[in-house]
Amino acid sequence: MKLIWSPETASKAYIDTVKSCESLGTPGAAELVSAMAAGWNATLIVETWSEGETIAISIGLNVASQHTNARHICIVPNARSETAYLQAMTQQSCLNLPETIIMNEEEGEETESTIQKLQGIDFLVTDWDQKDFAANVLRNAAFGSRGAVVVCRSGYRRSASCFSWTRAFSDRKVVRTVTLPVSGGLEIAHVSAARSSEKSDNNIKKKWIKHIDRNSGEEHVIRM
Repeated sequence: MKLIWSPETASKAYIDTVKSCESLGTPGAAELVSAMAAGWNATLIVETWSEGETIAISIGLNVASQHTNARHICIVPNARSETAYLQAMTQQSCLNLPETIIMNEEEGEETESTIQKLQGIDFLVTDWDQKDFAANVLRNAAFGSRGAVVVCRSGYRRSASCFSWTRAFSDRKVVRTVTLPVSGGLEIAHVSAARSSEKSDNNIKKKWIKHIDRNSGEEHVIRM
């Protein structure tokens, strides 16, 4: 099963985000990201946020999560960022605050296992202004079987670095990528759906069948 686009849901989320972000004066990226998350009917929306970043896209994701009944989670690098994030979301009158997870990079494997427990991510937003933080989250993201959409803010910075989408998603194929000229370069990657079987065709055990033609007496060996 693959992600299916719903233009009606995308349109509703877009309009509601325009209204919600009107006081912020930052049109463009928030509405676009919200429409994408809702349009793809995301069920697990995950974002990264650090103190000092704009809150507009977070509000857009919150709006999208209400339209698709999705679980909305924000991963932050420390407790200070968590406090700032929740305060900013509360000030914008978000009725259902997202869940938060503190991912302290100094904790190493423990934090990686925390992200990996978030199985089924189908919409992920991160910011390349925090390169190491963003790359760590991308490498440990556990995507859903339907595939996923990954949005990287400040995408021009990512493009100029040595980071590779292919290396980040070694277990999944990146179907396509596009960079839009908003929010410092909004880079979007569509990650493929999981295969129906864990084994590839090359790893499936083959069977040899022997058949003897009664008329000619010839022996035929067929690989199934």
